[in-house]
Amino acid sequence: MHDLKDACKIAVVQATPVMFDADACVKKALSLMGEAASNGAELVVFPELFVPGYPYGLTYGFTVGSRTEAGRADWKSYCDNSILADGPQMRALIDKACELGVYVSIGYSERDGVTGTLYNSNMMISPYGEALNHRKLKPTGAERVVWGDADCDYFPVMQTPWGPMANLICWESYMPLARVALYQKGVAIYVSPNTNDNPEWQSTIRHIAIEGKCFFVNADMVFGRKDYPALVDDAANAQVAALPEIVCRGGSCVIDPYGHEVSGTVWDREEIIYAELDMQKVPASRMEHDPCGHYARPDVLDLRVCEK
Repeated sequence: MHDLKDACKIAVVQATPVMFDADACVKKALSLMGEAASNGAELVVFPELFVPGYPYGLTYGFTVGSRTEAGRADWKSYCDNSILADGPQMRALIDKACELGVYVSIGYSERDGVTGTLYNSNMMISPYGEALNHRKLKPTGAERVVWGDADCDYFPVMQTPWGPMANLICWESYMPLARVALYQKGVAIYVSPNTNDNPEWQSTIRHIAIEGKCFFVNADMVFGRKDYPALVDDAANAQVAALPEIVCRGGSCVIDPYGHEVSGTVWDREEIIYAELDMQKVPASRMEHDPCGHYARPDVLDLRVCEK
């Protein structure tokens, strides 16, 4: 890594989306990008589904074998506020990254411009206008009634001044072979946009940083019951009313390749978390353990990725 920059100033944006309003979420993201850049950030990371928010607790009227029309109306509203990977809202984010000279990672609900299917996606953006899209391989649990399985854009890796950067969305990181697919590409910065504030996750992120010998960027959001707009379906409004005051607590942080915190872990509030990444820790940590190099047995175990 001697030909790469030794340090990266990262900003992890733990923020509340403007729930289910794509244009307002993009406007807020643009403002936060500007704030982070003004404080010296070179890489700005947003959570999963920052545009237009994560519909935690909602069923959209789905039960096995049936659905309600009121639930369909709320789902259609969410669909309308999901954005195109090459649409004007994403173009505004790309243009802002170029204007500010920063790398950006942002989670969003993607609407396929041909089929209309929704995907839980994450876009990595360079300050030179490169944009690499990743669709979540397998939506988790009841997420499957909203978003489809990824059908393309598998395991994109962005070459940065600090080494390869890639992302897996939330519980994709519990897919061991998906992690290996990133390790095989030499990932140095492993971005995890997620909505996962349980304590077990804090153990997971340290394990993956040690396993992959990479920096793990844990980007979660924070939002509460009060942040939901009124919905069409009375049952959906009742579901929101039953949620706790703080629905997602955050817990964002950055972990180094040895499993140690590079930043503090922030709970229950909006905050931009700044950290300085010592990128020389990545090759140094691989002295005794390189999961797809000298600590591998490709003659015994081999991963084949069916990239499309």
